[in-house]
Amino acid sequence: MSYVEGFVLAVPAANKESFRTMAETAGQVFLDHGATRVVECWGDDVPDGKLTDFKRAVKAEDGEVVVFSWIEWPSKEARYTGQKKVMEDPRMRMGGDMPFDGKRMIYGGFMPIVSFGR
Repeated sequence: MSYVEGFVLAVPAANKESFRTMAETAGQVFLDHGATRVVECWGDDVPDGKLTDFKRAVKAEDGEVVVFSWIEWPSKEARYTGQKKVMEDPRMRMGGDMPFDGKRMIYGGFMPIVSFGR
């Protein structure tokens, strides 16, 4: 079964287009290094929770939108190998031009236990 890497982050709404452009570049890099699918989702209906929620998880500030993303890999090993290549790829050198605060991004690797789809 595949392996999934998930991300949640807060992006200033004014940076939507620069985030989309960055995500397109990064997505292609991930695909070039073994990922099978990359999905970036701009928050549209992200409610406030009673105890916790996506906004609190990334300390979203006024004017920021929660982004939920995932990368599918053929296996955990492919993720490990691919991530190393991604970090060495010159296309990922974005410097101080990041359209979001990476310190508030949460991420992790997940082993699917149930999967449906076509």
